[in-house]
Amino acid sequence: MKDNIILIGMPGCGKSTIGVLLAKNLAYGFLDSDLVIQEQSGRKLQDMINDMGPEAFAAFEDAVNSTLIPHNTVIATGGSAVYGARAMKHFKEIGTVVYLKASYEEIEKRINNFETRGIVIPEGQTFCDVYDERTALYEKYADITVDVDKPDIWDIVEDITSKL
Repeated sequence: MKDNIILIGMPGCGKSTIGVLLAKNLAYGFLDSDLVIQEQSGRKLQDMINDMGPEAFAAFEDAVNSTLIPHNTVIATGGSAVYGARAMKHFKEIGTVVYLKASYEEIEKRINNFETRGIVIPEGQTFCDVYDERTALYEKYADITVDVDKPDIWDIVEDITSKL
């Protein structure tokens, strides 16, 4: 049953903030997959990434995301969820995938805590490298793409709602 809305995009694009407002607007539930991962592991994302390494964390994230079975729910995923092919296949089966597209410059303005935010950045890569790599994956999996560089968050919520 495809009755969910799954938000994908870079860290800082507004998945959690927009997700809550979109859920209210649609009278849906809201689920933040990063919080589910933290709850299941009993640890903060950044601690998991530091201890497990990016690849093992991505495998854990994929496993958790691929077992989520909500209904009438807006799901805000972690920025690295698109690395999990199993989870993304699952998300496509249970809902509409919405890519919240933010420019690199906008993301740089919004994020000021790279070291503690829980962002998966493989060794030897820059945040710009990660942005470029993930952008292709977001575009691959998106059913709908919405520009989130706009200043008014309600304009973004209305834009998503009109495209559903």
